Amino acid sequence: MTGRRIRTLAGAAAMGVAASACSAPGGDAATGARGAADSVVIGVPWEPDTFSPLLGYGKDGNSKIFDGLLAHDAYLRLRPALAEELPEVGADGRTYTYTLRDGVTFSDGEPLTAEDVVFTYETILDAKTNNPHRSELAAVDTVRAAAEDKVVFTLKYPYAAFAARTVLPIVPEHVAGGQDPNTGPFNTRPVGTGPYVLADWRKGEKAVLKANPRYRGPKPAVRTLTMAIVTDDDVRATRLRSGDLDGAVLPPDLAATFRDDPDARTYRARSYDYRAVSLPTAHEVTGDPAVRRALDLAVDRATMVDKILDGAGRPAYGPLPSDDPWFARGTERAHDVEEAARVLDRAGWKAGRDGVRVKDGVRAAFTLHHPAGDRIRQDLALAYASDAGRIGVDVTVQSGTWEVIEPRMGRDAVLAGFGSTGDPDFGLYTLLHSSLAGDGFNNMPHYDNPAVDRALDDARRTRDTDARRAAYDTVQRELAEDPGYTFLTHLDHVYVLADRWQDLTTQVEPHEHGFSSGPWWNVEDWQPKP
Repeated sequence: MTGRRIRTLAGAAAMGVAASACSAPGGDAATGARGAADSVVIGVPWEPDTFSPLLGYGKDGNSKIFDGLLAHDAYLRLRPALAEELPEVGADGRTYTYTLRDGVTFSDGEPLTAEDVVFTYETILDAKTNNPHRSELAAVDTVRAAAEDKVVFTLKYPYAAFAARTVLPIVPEHVAGGQDPNTGPFNTRPVGTGPYVLADWRKGEKAVLKANPRYRGPKPAVRTLTMAIVTDDDVRATRLRSGDLDGAVLPPDLAATFRDDPDARTYRARSYDYRAVSLPTAHEVTGDPAVRRALDLAVDRATMVDKILDGAGRPAYGPLPSDDPWFARGTERAHDVEEAARVLDRAGWKAGRDGVRVKDGVRAAFTLHHPAGDRIRQDLALAYASDAGRIGVDVTVQSGTWEVIEPRMGRDAVLAGFGSTGDPDFGLYTLLHSSLAGDGFNNMPHYDNPAVDRALDDARRTRDTDARRAAYDTVQRELAEDPGYTFLTHLDHVYVLADRWQDLTTQVEPHEHGFSSGPWWNVEDWQPKP
């Protein structure tokens, strides 16, 4: 789970597989599954709480309902979207000027203006707006309309990653401006400039998108896109196999069962998505840095990748993948049970009669939560508990809904998921900075390392690449010595899709995948096979 507040609905997990497999997404869109290429039904495990960018929806791009000033291409390079071109950056790195594309209208027919951009950013920056990602725009001092088609951002300090923040979707002031951004109808009845409009949303069941007739680009060949919300991995696979779905995101082992299906194609996307165990620093056991360090040494990451991910991933030694250009070389950690035991011995954690270590009358035991229905997290949690048991740490694994888990995040361990693309600041600051401790899914364990805070702040406030690299090296080396999480694996995202469209691609993906990522990241550009 990341900072974005996404609820994993548990209803499907409680239903019988057979009953769920027979349940079509409903409405006209149901006829699209394994049928005409202009109607597509995709099975995904989650849905947004809201479709309002003012509250965080689509902040990293790929929203089908909205556009940002910029967008990412297949290789995550920035390209113009609502802006005519990439921004003009001032010599001091503190002003970014965007000129809007001419002739763009919202889906209700009203024209896009610079005031809509100003309204969007100012509303998100307003402390009264419940946007959990406001800190990502902390560098913004002012945003103003210099002309009807020109927007100027002035930053408090040079922020090298700012342009990538402007993939954030733009909303119409004439619609959302008269509403409470936290509770208004715009949250469920959005109006945007994107290739699709939200035609129907039945929470916990499906979201139906229809082609926007006023879209500025070519008319999409896929006229109806239905995202069927199916939280349970096995149920999603069953529905895909029955023909109820055209495509789905699946764990690698379930995706492998479609290998011999001549009508299906498997896509594998590299990602920044990783799984980690958050270790609350206030807990009487995990609050001890020696325990956290020992667990980091005890975990067998390579076996997790091989056995649980079926090879579709890499060991994770921190938030950044080991093949990322910002990864700090030398922070890889070997699986070393003997050294883990010595770390605990030196810290005074001695084996008790039952094999569980004890210090000052406290047993080395804690609870690890994972969301129900997520097979990968369940298997990783069980493997983690097994590895911990080998060094005398007793981990009790519990599954539950996020409604049950969230109130416990500050005091219990959680098998969490994170990962952001675009710039190292995006994935590191909210995960580790002490100012965000306990802020929703940000800094879940209340990690507090002054050296990490200083390095994160320094990296945000300079455009010098070498200085930024040194700062992020410091962050990663500190985190290896003083872990607030046990990083387990980076994942490759695996998708299975009916083989009816040509030349589909994937992107390098963030944690939040399936709904806006996957081969359907650019579904508006799909063309059916001849």
